[in-house]
Amino acid sequence: MIDLRLLREDPDRVRASQRARGEDVALVDSLLSADERRRSSGVRFDELRAEQRQLGKLIPKATGDEKAELLKKAGQLAADVKAADAERDAADAETKELLLRLGNLVHPDVPVGGEEDFVTLETHGTIRDFGAEGFEPKDHLELGTLLGAIDVERGAKVSGSRFYFLTGIGALLELALVNAAIAQATAAGFTPMLTPALVRPQSMAGTGFLGQAAQDVYRLDADDLYLVGTSEVPLAAYHMDEILDADRLPLRYAGFSPCFRREAGSHGKDTRGIFRVHQFDKVEMFSYVAPEDSQAEHQRLLQWEKEWLTSLELPFRVIDVATGDLGSSAARKFDCEAWIPTQGKYRELTSTSDCTEFQSRRLSIRFRDGKQVKPLATLNGTLCAVPRTIVAILENHQQADGSVYVPPVLRPYLGGREVLEPVAK
Repeated sequence: MIDLRLLREDPDRVRASQRARGEDVALVDSLLSADERRRSSGVRFDELRAEQRQLGKLIPKATGDEKAELLKKAGQLAADVKAADAERDAADAETKELLLRLGNLVHPDVPVGGEEDFVTLETHGTIRDFGAEGFEPKDHLELGTLLGAIDVERGAKVSGSRFYFLTGIGALLELALVNAAIAQATAAGFTPMLTPALVRPQSMAGTGFLGQAAQDVYRLDADDLYLVGTSEVPLAAYHMDEILDADRLPLRYAGFSPCFRREAGSHGKDTRGIFRVHQFDKVEMFSYVAPEDSQAEHQRLLQWEKEWLTSLELPFRVIDVATGDLGSSAARKFDCEAWIPTQGKYRELTSTSDCTEFQSRRLSIRFRDGKQVKPLATLNGTLCAVPRTIVAILENHQQADGSVYVPPVLRPYLGGREVLEPVAK
């Protein structure tokens, strides 16, 4: 959530942020009104309680008609205090509810618009010309079948659409990717973490995933728990309700977890293969830093993502995501999109978001800087979303005979294999 003081001091900035996101601008005025009622009712309650205490001192000293009058007044005052308390609580609850619906303040450099209004910042690698090489590229599912690596038919039989099995070399390729990603993150100073896949509502809400993203979240009603769509959620909630010492910052964690997404709004999109699925594994980077360091940390996370994709020898571009596609928690987001040959376009492989103080305020995570205790900044960045990375590797590194070249970074984790060979013709 944003700082209420900032809302009061500069509501136009908050309105502009909501407008840029394509979200409800009227929410700002509703929140300002609720906050004013909360503060005024709080003052009214305090005044009545003070009057009640003063009256309580007078009653024991009074006698006769005076005491009767004071007791009558005390009864009325007690009712007024109770009403003021209820009014204060109601205004406070409304303020909190509205505040939780407000998105993070958009960074001023973010391009304004919808999903297609991103700005390309840089491109890396060379897109292969398969025509010049003399063959038509196969898509990842055909290659995965040839390699004995992917089985979507049995995935659908067992679990339904958008589920899959990774088999044989496919399973080994996932493990190689995860181990190589964790090795890079550990070398960069991240603490490896294996995180819970089920979290309580306050953890999910605190990271901002029960707002506009709620339709894609799986919930276990009987247990009041949520399946995470990313280990960002448990990593953000890891220090919930804690005060950290400033000299511990930055704290950097690399979480590995299964991820679950309903993909409720993706009907008919990417239905072939394993690009868009309901369950997948991911290595996620997460940082806690002082607020003034968040933009520099954002660039560091992006750099680590670029190093990872470069080590996989994938052609990719970096985009500055537009305001309407940020997600409620992010003030700014950069995506790395790899080229997918059979689709003829770039597709998102990694994403890194600067969430500034938005999540830490919701989760009550603060740091002690001298005599001050204040919210810190949180950032997240995908290092390896496994299925999409497998898609990019198979399609970009395929050879005419259906085999697939293995980048050197993965070979130590694949028994030294330089090529993945077809098992079925």
